[in-house]
Amino acid sequence: MLYTVGEIAKVLGIPASTLRYYDQEGLLPFVERSSGGIRMFTDKDYEWLKVIACLKKSGLSIKNIKAFIDMAARGDESLAERYELFHARRDAVKEQLKEMQETLDLLEFKCWYYQQAMADGTEENVRSAPLKKIPKQYQKIKEKMLYIDNNIT
Repeated sequence: MLYTVGEIAKVLGIPASTLRYYDQEGLLPFVERSSGGIRMFTDKDYEWLKVIACLKKSGLSIKNIKAFIDMAARGDESLAERYELFHARRDAVKEQLKEMQETLDLLEFKCWYYQQAMADGTEENVRSAPLKKIPKQYQKIKEKMLYIDNNIT
């Protein structure tokens, strides 16, 4: 089946201008054009666009996505390079997820902290509470927050 820029953009949830930009940057050399010059996308092109979107979301630059497209165009000789690229992106995303989980944990702790402070009518009770009085799910976060106090000599 064939899709226009507008149709494939809608399916991907991105503006058509993004696809036009990708084309200008050389990310879509595989896309065929009609006799009138209109880009016509296939189901296989959709798969490529999903990979491009994945790489973009993982933090890869347009320049490096273009390098990946060029690697793929070289065929099997670039399999190891492409593997290394995806391996590195996977590791980077795992690290981002770890950092985001730490951020979420701290936000969860602070939500509990302020909710408790509002219930007590004062922040002092929560701030000075011993670690064992803090709910278990927040104790590690509180420990990390106390780290500098405990490690300054």
